[in-house]
Order: sequence, then structure tokens, then C-alpha cells
Amino acid sequence: MSVNTFLRHGLSRRLVFHSRLPHQHLSTVSNPVGLKNPSRSKTYARRSIYLAAVLGVGYVADRELYASTVTRNLHTFWTCALIAFDYKLNFTPDSSSDDITALHERVGNRVFSLLTSNGGLYIKFGQAIGANAALLPRPIQAKFARLFDDAPQIPYAEVQRVFESEFGLPPSGPDGVFAEFEQQAVASASVAQVHRARLKGEDTWVAVKVQKPAVSKQMEPDLAAFRAVMAIYEYMFELPASFMVDFVSRHLRQELDFENEAQNAMRTATFVADDPTLAGRVYIPKVYPEYTSKRVMTAEWIDGVRMSDRAGIMNLMGEGRRVHHRTSSSSPSADSLASLTSSPVLKGGVKAIMETMVELFGAQIFRWGWVHCDPHPGNILIRANPTIPDRPQLVLLDHGLYIRMNPTFQRQYAQLWKALLAMDMDTITDVTSKWGIGAPDLFASATLMRPVKFSNDQKEKGEGASVEELNQYEASVRMKERLKSFLVDTDKMPKELIFIGRNMRIVQGNNQMLGSPVNRIKITGFSASTALTRAPHLTLVQRIREYWHHLVFLTVVYSIDAAFWVSRAKQWLRALWSGEEGLGFEDELEKSMREIAKKNFGVEMDSTTFAG
Repeated sequence: MSVNTFLRHGLSRRLVFHSRLPHQHLSTVSNPVGLKNPSRSKTYARRSIYLAAVLGVGYVADRELYASTVTRNLHTFWTCALIAFDYKLNFTPDSSSDDITALHERVGNRVFSLLTSNGGLYIKFGQAIGANAALLPRPIQAKFARLFDDAPQIPYAEVQRVFESEFGLPPSGPDGVFAEFEQQAVASASVAQVHRARLKGEDTWVAVKVQKPAVSKQMEPDLAAFRAVMAIYEYMFELPASFMVDFVSRHLRQELDFENEAQNAMRTATFVADDPTLAGRVYIPKVYPEYTSKRVMTAEWIDGVRMSDRAGIMNLMGEGRRVHHRTSSSSPSADSLASLTSSPVLKGGVKAIMETMVELFGAQIFRWGWVHCDPHPGNILIRANPTIPDRPQLVLLDHGLYIRMNPTFQRQYAQLWKALLAMDMDTITDVTSKWGIGAPDLFASATLMRPVKFSNDQKEKGEGASVEELNQYEASVRMKERLKSFLVDTDKMPKELIFIGRNMRIVQGNNQMLGSPVNRIKITGFSASTALTRAPHLTLVQRIREYWHHLVFLTVVYSIDAAFWVSRAKQWLRALWSGEEGLGFEDELEKSMREIAKKNFGVEMDSTTFAG
């Protein structure tokens, strides 16, 4: 073959080879090395635009149709995942105390941000957890203490849509529900806001509580997220957490049903009216069922000074000079000052207010078995008694969260309180074991909020080094083991304790806020012992035995009362000497509880832990 023939043959084979290559290969071959394919870049850009559009439409649809349910739950799981991995990576034996403190700070900030940004039921979740936050790390305690249930109000147009959905009528106007309806809410919380309105045909003003529209859409997904988070927490940290989910969820659903809240208020009003020791001293605003639905509740408007306005309360009771420098709410509002200038000073001082409050909740727990579980200062008004104008009357608001105690648990709880004051460790151990709770001494201390010493046998079962001698990691591990031994059988534990404990702590905080004017422990113990003597279905012999035990119990109570008056004397002497209010009885109990928590669990309690 000649050279020319060989070259022509080779060239023809190369042309045939190239003609068989796919089109994109030809373009690749023809592109200079290192340059991107323009058509591929356009494809990526187009896909990115499509993805952004889909996500944007999904976000808007989620916000408008589902009240941001999907977005909120994604935020929840992302935050929980960050917290879990942060602990797994940075909570190690090699971590320094500063590293662990920084870790707790990060977690506290993330939890607070999650709860406040999601709002709605997440505030309620936080309050349910925060009620038992004493054993959480101190930075997290501080965040829960700042978890206030307030929120921006929704526009009036949304309020009007709620009314039209519930009643088929606007709030006011010729065809409206009320003669007048103030569009500006007087108060706004996470799930509802309150407006002032006037009934048609009369000069009667009422308080109208309107549920925010997003809450009903968010409720079930939020509860499902709550359940999932508790299950993940229990799995990852090997601590019981999910046992309370069903109980808390059920009561939160009830709290969002305003017809149920109206029934609660009317039932409580009946209990108060039938109790000769409380009738007149306590008032439950009248409910208007004809203006109440699942998402709207109407009740009597009451003018008074909120307990949260401490300075206003102290001035109303003639004790304005005793305003405590530590209280953040010490400055009365303009409305409060205006009302106080025209109101006479009421008799009895803050002692009369707190006696009524502690006796009220003692009656609810030990006699009625029907307990208001959210008595924070914003839900309590003080006004002049309409029938005895120079005496104070306590007005109890917000009846959404109640628990009903079964008779067995109610009796056991009364026996426990009586045994706590008498230091009857056999009874305490018997009751707590029936409830699946270990470490009865610690449970006694947490209930009384004062130290209950360990017996010699329990001391012999010590776990080596004192918690105070351990670093933060070792102390946290020890605390985890102690908590496991504390909650031995969560199936036996009465779930009512979750909310009753909240009630007790808030009442304790209210007493502390006013300078501890009453011996809360004595009054509560007396209510428990008295209730046992009045228990139904007792035989004559059993009743006589209960009265005898009650008389013996009174001698124990007087010794507690003596300690209270010693504390009061110190408080008065310090005020006389330095002009500053000293530590009250509740302050001293709080100090004791901090020492217990540090000694037994290695936990540094924040100063707001028991503030209610």
C-alpha cells in the first residue's frame, strides 16, 4: 500500500469514529480544557430556581394555611438535634468545668429561643418543664425563669373572624354580639388575648377572652412534636421523660377548650360559696355561658390590683414602705397608681391576703380535690370586699388548668404532708413507695422546701465522695444516677404531682414576694390534718382516732410556728436597725433548698427557681 493510500484510509477511519461519538462528547472535545459546560450551568441554575420557588410556595402555604406548623416543627427537631449532638460531643470526662458551663449556656439559649420563637403551646410546654426545673443546670434554670406568657396581640380583623366562626356575628355593632367591644386588647398571652366589652341593653362590662386562630391549627402537631422530643430525650440520656406526656397533653387540650374553662370557673365558684371559711374572702368572676364557645369565653369584668404589681399591693394594704428592693415588679403601673389614689387602705395587711391564698389552695388540695394549677401573680387580683369595704378580697382568674384528685391519692397526699411536719419517716416511706418514688428524704425536702435529714441507715448507703468534691462532669453523672433512683417506677407515680408541685411552688413564690407574712408550711399542714378528720365514710372509731392524731399533730405544728416567728423577729429587727427588709421565712427555706440541691445533686440553683 502506498503512503498516500495509507493516509487516506486512516483519515477516513478517524472520521467514521468521530461521527459515531454522541453529540455531547463532540462538544466536550471541542471545548477548551477547564471550562464549564454552559448548558450544564444553565440546568443547575434552572433547578435551583425551581427548588427555591417550591420552598417559597411551601413556606407561604405552611404559614397561611397551617399556621407555620411544619416550619415550627422543623425548628424544634433541628434545635433538639443540635442540643443532643452538642452534649454527646462536649459533655465528656475530659471537659473542664468552664466547658460544661459554656455548654449549659448554649443549651439554655437554644431552648429559650425555641420556646419563645415558636410561641403558642411551646410556652405552656416550657412552663410545665420549668415548674420542675430546680434540678436543671443553673444557666437553663435562669432561662425558664424568664419564660413569661405574654405575646403580641393579633389584629382586630382576626378577632372578628373568630367571632363570626363561633357565633356567626361580629363582636359589636347593630348585629354584633356586644353593644361595645374595645378593639385594643387589655392583655395578650401565648394562646389568647382579653378584650373589654359591654353587654347589650345594660351597663355591664365584661372580659372577653379570645383564642388566637393559629393555636387550634398548631395544637396536635405541637403535641406530637412534644411527645417525639421527650421520647428522643429519654432514649439519648437514659432518663425518664415521656411518662408525663399523655397527662400534660390531655390537660393542655382541656386548657384550650374555653367551654371547659367556663365549667371549671363555675364549679370553683360553687366550692367557694359552700365553704364558710372562704366565702366572701375569695371571689370567682361570673361566667356568661351564652357568650362563651370553644374559642371565646366571657366573664365578669373585675377592677383590682394584680398580685404581680407588688408595689400596688403593698400600698393598697398600707405597707408601701416595705417594698422589697429585690422584686422586679416593684413599680406600680399608671392604672394601679390612679386606682390607689382614690382607694382606701384595706385592713389586715399582706398577711390577710396570703392567709386567704394559702387556705384557698389548701382547701382545693385536701378538701375539694379540685386544684387550680396556675395561680401565678398575674392570675390573682386584690380588691376591696364589696360587703366589707375595708377588707381585701382575693379574685382568682384563668380557670383553664385544673386537676381532679381521686380520693385515694388525695388522702395519701394529706397523710404525706402531715407526716412531713411530724417527721414520721415510716409514713413518708410508705406513701412514696406506693407512688414509685425512691429517696423519700429527698422527696420530703423537695415537698416542704426545707431540709429533711437522712437517717443513719441511708447515710451508710452513701456513694463515696461528696458531690461538692466532684467536678461538674462527675457531679452531673451523679445527679443522673440519683434521679434514676428517685423515679423508680413512673407507672406508679401519680401524674397529678406534676401540677400540684407547680401550684405549691407558685404559692410559695407569692408568699416570698410579699416578704413571707404567713407560715405557709404550718397552714398547709393544718389543712391536711384537718381534712383527714373530716374525710367521708369513716367509722366512729376511725374518726376519733383521726381527731386524736390531729391533736398530737398540733403540738408539732407549734414548734414549726416558733421557728417562723423567730424568723419574723429577725426580719423586723433588721428592718428596724438598717431600714432594709431582711430575709423572710420563705427566703430562708429557699436558701436551705439550694444547700440540699448542691450537696445531694451538685446543682447550683438560680435565685429565681422558686419565684413562681
